[in-house]
Amino acid sequence: MPDPNELLTRPLRDLDAWTEHFRRAEIPVLAQTAEAIEAMRENEDAVDANGIGEMVSADPLMTLKVLAYAATHRPARVITDTETVTATLVMMGITPFFRAFGRQPAIEQNLAGVPEALAGLSDVIRRAHRGATFALAFAVHRMDPDAPLIHEAALLHDFAEMLLWCHAPALALQIRAAQLADPSLRSATIQKQVLGIDLHDLQQALMKAWRLPEMLRRISDDRHAEQANVRNVLLAVRLARHTAQGWDNAALPDDVADIAAMLNLSPASALQFVRSVEA
Repeated sequence: MPDPNELLTRPLRDLDAWTEHFRRAEIPVLAQTAEAIEAMRENEDAVDANGIGEMVSADPLMTLKVLAYAATHRPARVITDTETVTATLVMMGITPFFRAFGRQPAIEQNLAGVPEALAGLSDVIRRAHRGATFALAFAVHRMDPDAPLIHEAALLHDFAEMLLWCHAPALALQIRAAQLADPSLRSATIQKQVLGIDLHDLQQALMKAWRLPEMLRRISDDRHAEQANVRNVLLAVRLARHTAQGWDNAALPDDVADIAAMLNLSPASALQFVRSVEA
């Protein structure tokens, strides 16, 4: 197996190899997150789980890191999943959090030599935040009691793509170049050509390997779009993707029609609603 802390330049042999590599690799976080953790560490008595949770939730990769750590280090006496970051931090405790998470590696430093990859990752993270914002708005409109978890699922919806940018930037750039050359190319098709796997399959395998909460895994699985909370996440992520460059994407009318059906609104009202969320 390649060193998990070295950038991959060639695809691994199969899904199991990809899963094991990413499972062992250190997850870098945004530099602002690393700095915020150190600032809070210096004044530990003045912070609480909500404050740390807000900071962690601003960074999809730190969110993933905390959830994965908590799930794989859960005491035997704890038999229920903590499904959100804040609930996880309450269960973990403030001092154990700072003990478990020392000085964090920064994405910006890791990708300093590949600025195109850093820009690509930034695009995915920006899209994740917009998707999570849309997902939360949809869930609140639907009065879904799992709204915080739906927000988290949307934020993490494309974490495998984020990890690819972090650990295999050359391959991520190859995929992006192919998609730019042929916008009609399906993501799964080019991923299998370049990586030998579908990133959705890798993501589900990693969530299982890290023992992430079952509810989070289920909501994050696009193959169960007949379920209301899964569809909520899927449509929010789709809208964020299609409007990343503006609101004139040809796919937008179909997105709005599907969102209108989910929210029991007219298409005109649904469009007004999603635009108000962005405002």
